[in-house]
Order: sequence, then structure tokens, then C-alpha cells
Amino acid sequence: MVDRVVARAPARLDFGGGWTDVPPYGAEVGGFVCNLAISRHAVVTLRDDVAPTAPRDDLTSAAMRSAQLDGVAVELTTDFPPGAGLGGSSAVGVALQAAIAAWRHEAPDRDTLARRSRSTEVDELGVAGGWQDHYAAAFGGALGLTFTDRVDVRVLPIDDALAAELERRCVVAYTGESRISGATITAVLDAYRDRLPHVMRALARMAELARAMAVAIAARSLDDLGELVGEHWTHQRALHPRITTPGIERALDAARNAGSLGGKALGASGGGCVLAIAAEGRERKVREAMSRVATLVPFGVDRDGVQVERRAQGAPA
Repeated sequence: MVDRVVARAPARLDFGGGWTDVPPYGAEVGGFVCNLAISRHAVVTLRDDVAPTAPRDDLTSAAMRSAQLDGVAVELTTDFPPGAGLGGSSAVGVALQAAIAAWRHEAPDRDTLARRSRSTEVDELGVAGGWQDHYAAAFGGALGLTFTDRVDVRVLPIDDALAAELERRCVVAYTGESRISGATITAVLDAYRDRLPHVMRALARMAELARAMAVAIAARSLDDLGELVGEHWTHQRALHPRITTPGIERALDAARNAGSLGGKALGASGGGCVLAIAAEGRERKVREAMSRVATLVPFGVDRDGVQVERRAQGAPA
């Protein structure tokens, strides 16, 4: 007898183009994001409710309330830092939607799971945000995402060798600083609606750089990717003063001095994690330098996206 459903969805690294996936920019101008799913996961378990359950977070409560699954318990675990800028809430959201669908014996496609996840977070909870994190969690791998009045997904090919190089040369570190992504996103959106020239220029260039990043990944050129990420950060931090912090700058300066080709803060920023792409042969030096000012976050490339399994009664967890 099947009485448990377990779904796991990955977090992500956003190489470039974040912010251009936040409506209404895509429909009005056209956005593009290049990102990579990583092996830091949210895991959601649904089971028959035979005992009192722990209090739920707002996202879990909203998803289960909308699904109207009475008598079903939900458990959530994650293995990424809170507020890390790794798209963690969207990983949770996609895992929840996949688990709910499996419990109902539905088989929605990955695009549908991403859309359901974002609807819960944005429409029901009123959290400002874009699309890219939900698609990274649903699809996995490296993506080139085009945003207009719809979302077009291009899966960028990654074989074992390229995955290993990405894992070796991409260094992620957690600054330990709290993030203010909702407030920051709202401020940037207000500046976009006011058509502030420096914000308009920055967003347009960030989308261009993200397109070039997708080309670099397809061409297996991490040197080019690193240079593009470095330029992207100059435009990203120009969007709002609170996007960067002293902790972010310390980590990126340490990486640069040790031999990174480029780096940036992840997510909406204001804290959380930073990414640096080390030059060939400088990976150890970059890791050592960043570890002195922040906490390294090891990861692997997740090429699978959200995964679901049904477990029979009495089966091991």
C-alpha cells in the first residue's frame, strides 16, 4: 500500500539575467536568464496523517490549503542555508506541487509545476518575485530562459565532463548576512516603472549578458562565462544600493585577488550567497581566500530537476 509521496527539487545558481524575469519586464521589454540547478535540495514528504504534525511555514500552508488535502501530513527538509539567494523557496514550492500532484495521481509536466509553484508564492502569498527559480527547480540542469508574454525554456547540454568543470571552477560561499529580497525587488520594480534611465540600461545589458552566458555554456567556455558574470555584477549592483553589502564585497574581493575571473551575488541579494568563477588552476586559491571571509557551500550539478517517488507502507525513508 502506498502511503507516502516524496518529492525533491533543486536550488540554483543564477549566472545572469535575474530581475528581467520579474513581471512586467519580460512582457514589455523581453528578458532572459541563464541559470544552473545544483544539488542542494528541498524535500517534501506527504503521508497519511496519523499523528499531530509540526506547524507549517507560510508557503507550505498555502500550498496544502489550496490543494485541500485533508488528513494529509507534510514534512519539509532542506539542505541549503536560509535566505541564501539560491532560489530555495521556489525549490520548496516546486517540490510541494510535485508531491501534491503525485498524491492525487496526476502527472503534470515540468512547466505546469513551475507555474503552480509561482502562483502559490506570488499570487496567494503576495511575495514579489520572478519566474526563473521555479523553472530551475522543475527542469534541472543549465537553462536559457526567454521571458516575453510567456516563458520559453532552452535546456543547455551538460555532459559529465562539463558538469565536473562547473563544480570545480564555480565557488559558492554564504556571507551569513540576512537578505531583503522582497523589499529590494519592489524597489527595483518601482524604478523600472518610473523608467529611471540607469535602471533601464542595467536591465537591458543584464539580459544581453545572460544570452551570451548561454552561448558560453553551450560552447563549454567557462573562461567566457566568468568574464560575463563579472561584468553582470557591475550592472546588477547598480540597480539599487542595498543589492550589495560589505560581506558580499569582502567575499568577491577575496575571490578576485585569488584568481577569479568574475563573480556576483546570487538572487536578489542584500546578503546571502556569492558566486565566483575561478580561472583554470586557481580553484584552490579562490576557495581558500573565500573561506576566510565566508562559509563555502559545496554543490554538484543537478541535471534531473524535480523528482518524485511513491513509497509503500513500511518502506525505509
